[in-house]
Amino acid sequence: HVQLVESGGGSVQAGGSLTLSCTVSGGIKRHNCLAWFRESPGKAREGVADIGSDGDTYYSDSVKGRALISKDTAKNILYLTMTNLQPDDAAIYYCATGRYHSGSWYKPPFSQYDNWGQGTQVTVS
Repeated sequence: HVQLVESGGGSVQAGGSLTLSCTVSGGIKRHNCLAWFRESPGKAREGVADIGSDGDTYYSDSVKGRALISKDTAKNILYLTMTNLQPDDAAIYYCATGRYHSGSWYKPPFSQYDNWGQGTQVTVS
């Protein structure tokens, strides 16, 4: 069983930036994909960004141009940096590991993602 722990959430003003971290126990290399998702009241969980083992990145339309997903394989940490944050970005952000990448990675059922973190909350004022 793989354990993921998110950190870095908090409150930021509109237009501000934030970097989230996800520590993956057991190492990153064993996973084909790593991704960030978010969920807020009244909205279904949605994909934010995904990165493959080869470094290919994917972003949802809502954050493209404002988000950067990256990883430090040596430290086993996945990152998500977001800029120009808006109230609609407020949510609980989750990181996850994936067995493979699919074209519909950003929407349910997310069946290829086999491990999830507990989430970290981001608020925007």
